[in-house]
Amino acid sequence: MADEKLQKEEINETEKVKENQTKDPSCTTVEPKGQKAKISWQRFLFPNIHMDGWKFVGLAALFAIVLGVISTPLGVLGWLLTAFVFFFFRDPDRVTPVGDNFVVSPADGLVNAIVMAPPPPELEMGDEPVVRVSIFLSLFNVHINRVPATGTITRLIYIPGKFFNASLDKASKYNERQIVAMKTAQENQNLVFVQIAGLVARRILCDLNEGDKVIAGQKFGLIRFGSRMDVYLPKGVEPQVVCGQEVVAGETVIADIAIKHGRKGEIR
Repeated sequence: MADEKLQKEEINETEKVKENQTKDPSCTTVEPKGQKAKISWQRFLFPNIHMDGWKFVGLAALFAIVLGVISTPLGVLGWLLTAFVFFFFRDPDRVTPVGDNFVVSPADGLVNAIVMAPPPPELEMGDEPVVRVSIFLSLFNVHINRVPATGTITRLIYIPGKFFNASLDKASKYNERQIVAMKTAQENQNLVFVQIAGLVARRILCDLNEGDKVIAGQKFGLIRFGSRMDVYLPKGVEPQVVCGQEVVAGETVIADIAIKHGRKGEIR
């Protein structure tokens, strides 16, 4: 009887989902308590790959074949390198919290600094300090970058520079970087985020244009092979993350424009 009841509930839930999809093709769930995530090994073994990564995967595979002709052990090392390149350029789907107040992390990585700092001088936004959240991306993090908030892109500035270790504070000032300024849809506030090349990274990709209307969690670029992302929060907004916390691009809420107090945390 219990199994029969569960089967009927699942059938009813499926019918509701189909009905909802007919009304809105983009909707795949009915209500929070009825949501289910599809679990598949394909998601972990064969993730989506960023289009920019395929040429590197191809070159690594070709290199592995050449090494294999020379020596079997070298060929094994070459295929391991190919697997790493494939892994590096993975582009997994993300579930972004819905809400105009939210500022989500633009990158995967470790929050390695939260300080008061003025916006990049190139933007000419004044010297008044705001909260800057710095996120360090290691070689093992996903390197696809995502827009942190919904709004409009107002300014783009690319600055050639050096390649210091991205975890160092001076990287914000001296390293190659792409500055992006935007106005948030909520309260029309200034929000700045900066892609910073690191010790290994040698190429920043940014697909945004001034005047673009963007939404939180939208993919906009990547930084190859290790890097950093700085986020300058709107004036008066405090972070909802702490140093040492791992964040996920497009998912972790690093600030809430409606909340003026910060959040504390401790290692446990």
